[in-house]
Amino acid sequence: MPTTLPNIFENPLMAIAIGIGGVMTVLSLNVLFCIWFERKVSAWIQRRMGPMEVGFHGTFQTVADMIKLLGKQLVTPADIDKPLYHLAPIVVFAPVVASASLLPFSESVAIANIDIGLVLVFMFGGFAVIGIFMAGWGSNNKYALLGGMRAVAQNISYEIPLILSALSVVLMVPALGRDIMIDGGALELTGTNLAHITYVQAHAAPWFIVFQPVAAIIFFIAVLAETNRAPFDIPEAESEIVAGFHTEYSGMRFGLFFFGEFTNMFIGAMVMTVLFFGGWDGPVLPGPVWFFLKTYAVIFVMMWVRWTFPRLRFDQLMTFCWAVLIPLSIVNLLVTAFILKVV
Repeated sequence: MPTTLPNIFENPLMAIAIGIGGVMTVLSLNVLFCIWFERKVSAWIQRRMGPMEVGFHGTFQTVADMIKLLGKQLVTPADIDKPLYHLAPIVVFAPVVASASLLPFSESVAIANIDIGLVLVFMFGGFAVIGIFMAGWGSNNKYALLGGMRAVAQNISYEIPLILSALSVVLMVPALGRDIMIDGGALELTGTNLAHITYVQAHAAPWFIVFQPVAAIIFFIAVLAETNRAPFDIPEAESEIVAGFHTEYSGMRFGLFFFGEFTNMFIGAMVMTVLFFGGWDGPVLPGPVWFFLKTYAVIFVMMWVRWTFPRLRFDQLMTFCWAVLIPLSIVNLLVTAFILKVV
């Protein structure tokens, strides 16, 4: 009688080697694609062409930009805090690899299938803001420090509605999936297991967006804020603080921040796909195809929002979180708990 879904590999060493290689490949290709895709989306919204010269419709423009970054000189300012300054890009970059390894791409493909996967994704996501603050503090630059302080305040605030909206889904998983049977045995469901969340939507209930539209909207807005995407890109507001926390970074040091930002956006979209859109669930096409189609649909909406709405003031951003999103997410969670208790 199985109690958990299988991991992709039984051998731990093989899982580590192939898993890390596969995740890094997917993340690297994703960043190359997302940068090109964002340029095209912004161009379409603003009635422009976007990149067109390097490759068909500029498909290799991002590769050319990466080569340019690799060739740029790494300029290090004077009087920096060297340990913080040099470690910051790594601290921002490294946790995203761990987060991506927790996502189930199909019913039988989960590099690290553990019961607290959702908790770990949120935990690793919190490391990014530590790296951002390290960059701001270690750069010996007032604009960078201000950007780092803004990032800390913003991320701590918006993590609250992010987690509260996800908890509404966590409560539903054991209740809706208690009758699921695999090979004649009951599956012991855990609400924080990302594979179990998807499995319930695929076999016992509609996608959770049907039951939790309010939670989905709150989660989406919070992901935009957590990943510093416009209109919540306060920590790097170029019209106010040059480039914020990464003002003093050049070359591939800056490239690592860029890699981390787009990868965090990718992970946020994948988590939203799992929580609200059924993950790998879908007809005809293989599970991974559905998973990535839904993920990139969410990313497209994130880009659409960026190039549609103006940047908020910092006081507006904080007020919106504490006065609107947090009370609304608490009410939604209480209503969910009450309905599940009564039913």
